[in-house]
Amino acid sequence: MNKLSLIVGLGNPGSEYAQTRHNAGFWYVQQLADQYRISLKNDPRFFGISGRGTIEGQEVRLLLPSTFMNRSGQSVAPFVKFFQIPVQQILIAHDELDMPAGTIRLKTGGGHGGHNGLRDIVPHIGADFHRLRIGIGHPGSREKVTGHVLGKAPPAEQNLFDQAIEQALQQTHLLVNGDVAKAMNQLNAFKPERG
Repeated sequence: MNKLSLIVGLGNPGSEYAQTRHNAGFWYVQQLADQYRISLKNDPRFFGISGRGTIEGQEVRLLLPSTFMNRSGQSVAPFVKFFQIPVQQILIAHDELDMPAGTIRLKTGGGHGGHNGLRDIVPHIGADFHRLRIGIGHPGSREKVTGHVLGKAPPAEQNLFDQAIEQALQQTHLLVNGDVAKAMNQLNAFKPERG
């Protein structure tokens, strides 16, 4: 039963990307930091913004890479190496094209699934980390994917994301204390209320 030592949120840096679908992982970690009063500071050593605090009695580090998404490994790999964090104690939160908007899934291990952030992280640390996958829906054709992930969701869709992230925040206490199976059951059964 591995307790979490590190929670990473994936996204793109800069205000122009802050509200885009690709930044769903950032939203979760930022709200987690707010909820548990964990101060996030610029950490140029690791090309990121990081913080350390206590979540439900467990000391946890938070990391938001300040590289662009496809260079996320530049931040995550040295951070993990420096703090000697076992890969099984890492949760990475990211957007997921292949799930409907507002769904949320917890998964351990597996490939990168075409996600550019994971694609850059896996070669450095391995694939056995936990993934919090936040569904952003697929636009229907490959040509529209870039515009979709880098686009801002309309309010009704954003409401679905907010519900999913709220659900993730409610289950984080299980995750940090190593009850991954229970957290997985709760998260994978969640269905957002559609207005």
